[in-house]
Amino acid sequence: MGAMNAGQRARHHALAAELKSGVQGILELPDGLAFKLPAASWFAAAEFVSLESLCCPFLRFRLELAEAGKEVLLSLTGPAGVREFLRAELGI
Repeated sequence: MGAMNAGQRARHHALAAELKSGVQGILELPDGLAFKLPAASWFAAAEFVSLESLCCPFLRFRLELAEAGKEVLLSLTGPAGVREFLRAELGI
C-alpha cells in the first residue's frame, strides 16, 4: 500500500478502470495474461505500467503495437501463480 502516494494511487485506479473498460480480448499466456486494447490506449497503458510496477515489482510488462497499428497488446507475466493472481486482482 505504501508503494504509491495518494495521487499515484488515484491515477492508477483511474487508468486501470479506463484500460479495463477498453479490453477487447484476453489471451492466456503460460506465465500470465495479455490484454488486447484499442491503439488509442498506448499512452494510458504505458502510464499504467509505470505505476503498476511500483506495487508489483514481481511482474514483467510488455507493450506492443499490433495489427498494423490498430491494437495494443499489454502483457503481464511473472513467476508461477501470476496468471491466477491477475485473474483474482482484476476480477476476471
